[in-house]
Amino acid sequence: MMNEEEELLAYLHVVAAEQTQAIPGGKSFTFISKLTGIPQVFTLDGHGKPKQLVELKDRVMNVFHSPTGEQTVVGMDDDGNEKQQLFLMGVDGRNVRTLVHDPECFHHFGGWSPDGKQISFSANRRHPGYFDVYTLDVATGVEQKVFEHDGNVTPVCWHPNGKEIIIKIKETNIDSSIYVIDIETGQKKQIGDPEVSARYENIQLMKNGKTGYVLTDAGEETLYIGQFSFENPHTVKKVHGVDGWDIAEIKLSPNNEKLVYTINDGGIFNMYVLDVNENIHTQVKELPLGVLESISWFDDDSFVFTVKTPTIPGDCYTYSLHTKFVERKTSVGKSPVEKEWIEPKLFTYESFDGLEVPYFYYDADASSNKNKPAVLYIHGGPEGQTKADYNPVIQYLASKGFVVVAPNVRGSSGYGRTYIQLDDARKRMDSVKDLTSLVDDLVENRQVDRDKVGIIGRSYGGFMVLAALTHFPDIWAAGVNIVGISHFRTFLENTGAWRRRLRECEYGTLADDTDFFEEIAPLNHSDKITAPLLMFHGRNDTRVPVSEAEQLASDMLERGQDVDLTIFEDEGHQTEKIENHITMHTRSVEFFKKHLQ
Repeated sequence: MMNEEEELLAYLHVVAAEQTQAIPGGKSFTFISKLTGIPQVFTLDGHGKPKQLVELKDRVMNVFHSPTGEQTVVGMDDDGNEKQQLFLMGVDGRNVRTLVHDPECFHHFGGWSPDGKQISFSANRRHPGYFDVYTLDVATGVEQKVFEHDGNVTPVCWHPNGKEIIIKIKETNIDSSIYVIDIETGQKKQIGDPEVSARYENIQLMKNGKTGYVLTDAGEETLYIGQFSFENPHTVKKVHGVDGWDIAEIKLSPNNEKLVYTINDGGIFNMYVLDVNENIHTQVKELPLGVLESISWFDDDSFVFTVKTPTIPGDCYTYSLHTKFVERKTSVGKSPVEKEWIEPKLFTYESFDGLEVPYFYYDADASSNKNKPAVLYIHGGPEGQTKADYNPVIQYLASKGFVVVAPNVRGSSGYGRTYIQLDDARKRMDSVKDLTSLVDDLVENRQVDRDKVGIIGRSYGGFMVLAALTHFPDIWAAGVNIVGISHFRTFLENTGAWRRRLRECEYGTLADDTDFFEEIAPLNHSDKITAPLLMFHGRNDTRVPVSEAEQLASDMLERGQDVDLTIFEDEGHQTEKIENHITMHTRSVEFFKKHLQ
């Protein structure tokens, strides 16, 4: 029988498997997991058990196998700063060597050449806010700059001819443009209508080099599967879409005859296989209800993917077209407390202006009519989306009698272009008002005690916490801010140059909207906070500088307000190291139990 501390640690020690990648030439695959405390690369041994491929000194961010399956590129940063450096190793984890290294720069991997001899990547070496595209011969180490861009550009993949690279240029916080770059001349031609702003994701090229597929919302509300040709790249023909929901991911089979895709249905995914020649869609059944991602084909019959649900923290599954059999390959998320985990219900409520807003609702004792303490869990982004996946704090609080609610307020992705833009610039506070309407709904319809409502959020979700506490102070009994923004002006002035312009597309600009930033800044209204506030930040955060937390905590402490700031010296925007993860979530849970129960 576990005591309370042991039980909480059992929730927090749960790990996941994610970013599955099939190793070409067989049925093996790799995945990333925190089984050793920080994200590292794993595969399965002969008995189907996780086996660490190589021990690296810091967190592994990405893994990319060569077309032959003989070599692997691994991306790793330094203490959470997101400045990914690239390393090369054998697929067995041996002979690790540095491939691309400049510790002051970010590096975005852009795929292996078809012959497996070169890679592409982008880096901001020329200017902190400008990324250029390079190729590199992995044997000789010879680099070639093939494209310069005064902004954010990422190579996506190589053309099958080996002479061109597909790149993506971020135009706004949500929209992008896709181009084909000639490696020798640097000339580019655009895929998609240049006159229409749109999202472009997940390009898949046919091996004949003539056509390809892409996810886009050009001319529509949600992401659909489009097809284009290199002969007439400006025209993208809609192949398949779903009213109201995004197609989340597509992956073309090696023989180009099948296209597996997922639909994001309000944060719960469904998977289908499209027969490209016959235009027949077949649903992959017997799957858990949650998030399905990181699809990677072994061969023309089978593929591996990751499943995440509220009760499956993240594990690897395979599917065979021939047998129609889904097989769970890992169980790294198993826990002695998993029997206590609950599935949420999905509800909507009417906000202050009549907008219907969805939320996931966790309640271990839904039959109880008593007034219950509640915690609102706010996602980041703001273009993020709360989905049906595992969260240790949500599950633990729910097991201890809290109602936990995870909303997708206006500005969230997954509900169409109009919805995602409802909080842009000077409409910012409308999303905060969504939270006040949600509390009203919970009190009226879910037996929540109005005097026992807390709120927690990370990144932009942290801003939402601070904005709620300062502009609507009477509603909240406690707040937890994790790497949140306390003032959009200081945030934009101090964030990385590589992302400032894109964030201004969402929040407003320093040139035109500083007066509004001053008007709404939690920093300028911190004297109004009446609820106790707990804050966490990473010293090496390159997205939201630690100064955002420090300046707010300083102001509040000078007034004698109830605020507590913890700075992790070896973390960035994410909290990756297991000991910090445990510290943050343990203190958050204790904080809510103290102030809401």
